[in-house]
Amino acid sequence: MALDELYREVILDHYRNPRRKGVLEGDHIHAEGQNPSCGDEFSLDLAVEDGKIVDAAIQGIGCSISQASGSMMAEAIVGKALDEVTDLTHNFKLMMSIVDGENPVDPDRPGSVLGDLEALQGVRRFPVRIKCADLPWTTLEDALSQVG
Repeated sequence: MALDELYREVILDHYRNPRRKGVLEGDHIHAEGQNPSCGDEFSLDLAVEDGKIVDAAIQGIGCSISQASGSMMAEAIVGKALDEVTDLTHNFKLMMSIVDGENPVDPDRPGSVLGDLEALQGVRRFPVRIKCADLPWTTLEDALSQVG
């Protein structure tokens, strides 16, 4: 199986079977984002304790790219310290912004291992879709800005 095909399967699996779909009860942070150019919507609930994301829940409507990105993001951030999540967000956005064919993520940086998230790097070939993949991450940044 070619790498592009494997990546497509990962994206479709997260789109068809989103992880952490729902809402959180109790004390949590809520953020919403939308991409007006295509109609994608994404919402995120985060439970943060002692500087660590202990739970996350997502909801959204839109294309397979935005919804899969959100599912993969939610899986990747739970259990991580806030500084690790900030670093992961930075690395994801860096990966999505560079189109020179090389993986721009520095493997020596903490939290830089993107795992399944690297499946989304193929979206860079379609610049109009990059905003779709970034939507959950921008929503995450909004949620993190609420952490007191």
